[in-house]
Formats: sequence, C-alpha cells, structure tokens
Amino acid sequence: MSEKPKAKSAAGETEFSQQVGEKAARKLKAQRHVTQTVWSGLGMMGLVGWSVAVPTLLGAALGIWLDRHYPGSHSWTLMLLAIGLGLGCFNAWHWVAKEGREIREQEENNHHE
Repeated sequence: MSEKPKAKSAAGETEFSQQVGEKAARKLKAQRHVTQTVWSGLGMMGLVGWSVAVPTLLGAALGIWLDRHYPGSHSWTLMLLAIGLGLGCFNAWHWVAKEGREIREQEENNHHE
C-alpha cells in the first residue's frame, strides 16, 4: 500500500511536475501555431484574391483599349478577360499548392521533434 516517492531530478522537480511543465509548453506552442495559422490563412485568401483579380482586370483593360483602337468582328475585351482570368486562376493554384506543401513539411517536422 505504501508508494515510494518519485525520484526528484537535479532541479528538485518530481516526474509529475516535469510532465505538467511539458504539457503546458506544448499547449502554449499549439496556441501560438493556431494564431499564426489564422493570420496566414487570411493572408492567403488575400493573396489568392489579388492573384486572380489583377490579371483579370489587366486583361479587361487591355481588351477595352484594343477594342477602341482596333475594332473588329471579335471582342478583345472578352478574350483578354478570359485569358487574364485563366492566368490568375493558374497563379492562385500555384501559390496555394506551394503553401500546402510548406504546411505539410512543417507538420512533418513538428511530429519528428
């Protein structure tokens, strides 16, 4: 019925207090990671939005200019708007894929620590 007292480390901490300290440190690290993830997610949304919007608007603006100066049977505005949208979507896909790879690498590194 009698338990042996846990051996104390050199710093005078019991095994239990060391475990509590480690859990507290992990919890604080996780809370910092969530905050970083939220801000990086919002930043990514902004990056994706701008990476689609800018080429689309530039294509439309160039198309409008071409339609005014070189009118023809087809619409430069619609064609360049679609090309700008396609380039913007490809650019956004590239950035999201790159960030996804970096996040997976970070998670793998954190699990190995």
